Amino acid sequence: MRGVHRGATVLVAAFALLVCALPAQASPGARFGIQDDGWLLYGPGSLEERVTTLQGLGASVVRVTLRWDAVAATKPAHPRDGSEYAWGVYGNALDELHAQGLTALVTLYGSPRWANGGGRPSRLPSSGFGDFAAAAAQRFPWVRLWTVWNEPNNGVFASPVSPSLYVRRLLNPAYASLHRASPRNRVAGGVTSPRKTPSGMAPLAFMQGMRSARARLDAYAVNPYPLSRLETPTHTTCSYCGYFTMAALPRIHAEVTRSFGARTQLWLTEYGYQTNPPDRFLGVSPSKQALYLGESALRVWRQPGVTMLIHFLVRDEPNVGGWQSGLFTVSGKPKPAVHAFALPLAQSSRRGTRTTFWGMVRPGSGARSYVLQRRTANGWRTLAAGRTARSGAFARAVTAPAGTRVRLWSPALGYAGVTLTVS
Repeated sequence: MRGVHRGATVLVAAFALLVCALPAQASPGARFGIQDDGWLLYGPGSLEERVTTLQGLGASVVRVTLRWDAVAATKPAHPRDGSEYAWGVYGNALDELHAQGLTALVTLYGSPRWANGGGRPSRLPSSGFGDFAAAAAQRFPWVRLWTVWNEPNNGVFASPVSPSLYVRRLLNPAYASLHRASPRNRVAGGVTSPRKTPSGMAPLAFMQGMRSARARLDAYAVNPYPLSRLETPTHTTCSYCGYFTMAALPRIHAEVTRSFGARTQLWLTEYGYQTNPPDRFLGVSPSKQALYLGESALRVWRQPGVTMLIHFLVRDEPNVGGWQSGLFTVSGKPKPAVHAFALPLAQSSRRGTRTTFWGMVRPGSGARSYVLQRRTANGWRTLAAGRTARSGAFARAVTAPAGTRVRLWSPALGYAGVTLTVS
């Protein structure tokens, strides 16, 4: 099994040295999770071991794509009956996530040929999607989080690219079926790519088209990938371009509120930085990828109305032309991002020698022990120690001038996250 390597538990004395605890104000219900369909369904080791790895990483939600075309190659006689579908590896994965207590976010995607006139899975179906949603809700009654399609503003994933057809044929039928199955279900629409592709539409134009088509949704979903390796979670290289990237998060949330109302949540359903190596053209260094995990989590935590962030992937794809944002390399070697995902840490602010840090201890439940450590000539020394909120998050102000090297240590896990330098 490729997972998190746990060291021996280390006892750490909890000294409160020149520190004060601060309340960790979160976006209500914020969840931090992960997606890697290929690794989850077909990766090394057993399915049980792979899901245990996700638990060890501290993922509170796991996004899984449920392919309509794969589970219904022929039209079911009773298309709303979940027993007539061949759920296969998808059913196995969702059952195992449920058995181990992990929340699933299910993305319904891919139309079978019998539903779309003999086209590719990306072709929007003429009918039947609401029936598929009803069957999925029947088969997996514990699933409460759903998204409809993936990047329908991108011609690679949707044909034709049309917000009105997306709403009429996919989103609204699925919304009706899923809410009929349970009033506790929450359905997100959009799931848009961060920019206009040559075959697609800009995410804002697509969102506005959905509003005009009277979209029904509980949340709007965006995949806010950076558009260059020079972009950070807080600063874009093109502020006037209208991209929906993490750096534009406040503006994205404002547009969601304008289009669908203040009660509509914003879910960030795919996000990640590729690394160099292996991607020499688009990747950032592994250490920078690890730092950005903490910075992006803090950005979500600070933004009201943003309630989900999904990291993509667990393991790099084997083709360098694919996606290289894994926590592990293609051979299974852990990157610094492995521990940074479990123990994200970011500098929230600094005033003189007083610095505030935000972080999380994701594995575990309830209040968890944490230790902030600073680097000295004689090794790592305790800077502050305490317990997180029940969410696993904390904010702490300490004496740490610019240039101080700090990391987050978990006594329960026996390892530390990324090392950051106070700026």
